[in-house]
Amino acid sequence: MTVTRFAPSPTGFLHVGNLRTALFNYLIARKQGGQFILRLDDTDPERSTQEYADGIQEDLEWLGLTWDRMERQSDRLDRYNAAADELRAAGRFYECFETPVELDLKRKKQLNMGKPPVYDRAALSLSEAEKDALRAERSGHWRFKLDQERIEWTDGILGDLSIDAASVSDPVLIRGDGQFLYTLASVCDDVDFGITHVVRGSDHVTNTATQIQIIEALGGTVPAFAHHSLLTGPQGEALSKRLGTLALRDLRAQGIEPMALLSLMARLGANEPVELRSSMEELIEGFDLSQFGSAPTKFDVADLGPMTAKAVAALPYGEMEQTLADLGVPADIAPAFWEVARENVATRAGIADWWALCRDGAEPLVDAEDADFVATAKDLLPAQPWDGDSWKSWTTAVKEATGRKGRGLFMPLRKALTGMEHGPDMSKLMPLLQKHRL
Repeated sequence: MTVTRFAPSPTGFLHVGNLRTALFNYLIARKQGGQFILRLDDTDPERSTQEYADGIQEDLEWLGLTWDRMERQSDRLDRYNAAADELRAAGRFYECFETPVELDLKRKKQLNMGKPPVYDRAALSLSEAEKDALRAERSGHWRFKLDQERIEWTDGILGDLSIDAASVSDPVLIRGDGQFLYTLASVCDDVDFGITHVVRGSDHVTNTATQIQIIEALGGTVPAFAHHSLLTGPQGEALSKRLGTLALRDLRAQGIEPMALLSLMARLGANEPVELRSSMEELIEGFDLSQFGSAPTKFDVADLGPMTAKAVAALPYGEMEQTLADLGVPADIAPAFWEVARENVATRAGIADWWALCRDGAEPLVDAEDADFVATAKDLLPAQPWDGDSWKSWTTAVKEATGRKGRGLFMPLRKALTGMEHGPDMSKLMPLLQKHRL
């Protein structure tokens, strides 16, 4: 069975970059009838908070990305300790004592000599007496000893990849303060939870190579890996500095529709054009990981505006009936009101503005040169309630009385009645107006 996971750290709120990873893994699982696991990587007790954990779940629920089970790494520390012991017993785990300053000096020396800044494994030559002496001064950190051979796999997006393990530092899996780092915890979870597919950003490619060896050292089955391209701004600029302003909760507050956001992210960077989908089922059916490429993918938040307007316009009356009732729209005119409003709002929040206009009328917008014309039109305005013929009968009467026609006739009347230069068909809007201020 296909099993995927989304593994955010509850150290901040989700942003569009996180969403891309979550969505790809979700769609793969659902298309194969498999399981999607939400895993909170909360092994950092100082930065992980319940507020962020709750926020992650709220954002995913808003988007409809439901999970089959949720796991917390903070509940699995005993398992990580056992895995560490297993690696020690196999001779694949060794203790190191260099300080960050000492490691930095080593890297600079290697770079000055034209060598790759790879850890030199000096700790492997320490005697037990030397280790005991160092332990009395400082806490040791633990590294996984890589087999220095080529690590190869076929990536679901990038194709055949090969990394020489000799060009990579043995990864630190446990810090000097005893905290398990992402790599060991993630590998244990992927093995134990039977993860079959892992999709994540291309900045994890080297990390994937080391994880493959750790998985094999623990006797696990290596999942199918795929690395999607990273998002950039619309001009190709780094998006990382703007991610704080592209939090999903902020997009939600701006009125962005979930299906607009999901439709964009499910096709951005693929060979197929971006198309607004009407349901999660359509998204799942149309998703194909092989359509994505390795080139950086441009993301422009401005694209979400038109897609959201289109998504709102596509909402059927049945889905909006309760919303309209909550606004106070009478049931007998609610269907007609929705037909008028749906094509003229940027977000759902705009529906309330249109109902306010219909309910209370609008302040007339009258240009000085149209004042006499509007005064004449006011005297010819039919009595309410208005129907579908009222606009035509009124404008015909005004035309006959003033001689105006075309834009010079219709625009001043629209502005006087609605306070706006643009809007829906007046023959459809006029019957919905409960009051006017003309």
